[in-house]
Amino acid sequence: MIKLTRIDDRLVHGQVAFTWTPALGVNCLLIANDKVANDEFLKMTLGLAKPAGTKLLIKSLADAATFLNDEKSRNMKILLIINSVKDAYALVNEVEEIKSVNFGGLRMIDGTRLISKAVAVNDEDVILIRELLNKGIELELRQVPTDTKQMVASLI
Repeated sequence: MIKLTRIDDRLVHGQVAFTWTPALGVNCLLIANDKVANDEFLKMTLGLAKPAGTKLLIKSLADAATFLNDEKSRNMKILLIINSVKDAYALVNEVEEIKSVNFGGLRMIDGTRLISKAVAVNDEDVILIRELLNKGIELELRQVPTDTKQMVASLI
């Protein structure tokens, strides 16, 4: 069962390990990212950041969708972590269980603009966000669980 789907370009870090994981009661962090799934060094460093007693799975987008759609994953309490709006959009289209996406952190890069202090998006992201909203997907922004939800629709 997916407890939270989170977009965060840092993937696993302090907020995920020490606030989201215990607040959600998750026992599995699933990183869905094609690049990381094929990079042994990145996998190793992310493994060092995971909280003790929590399983870390790193899968390509396609493999993550297959895993999440498998009945066997229903027994796990999963925090799904992706690092872009584009990847979130792809997974929402493949995994019916995803009804809400948390925006946690997307750093400023060329061509992006801030919609909050921790989230920057580009024009393509805004198009995908609008499509997700049209599908009825809840898009909310919170860095940590104790923050008040901000609805992304009001920020773009």
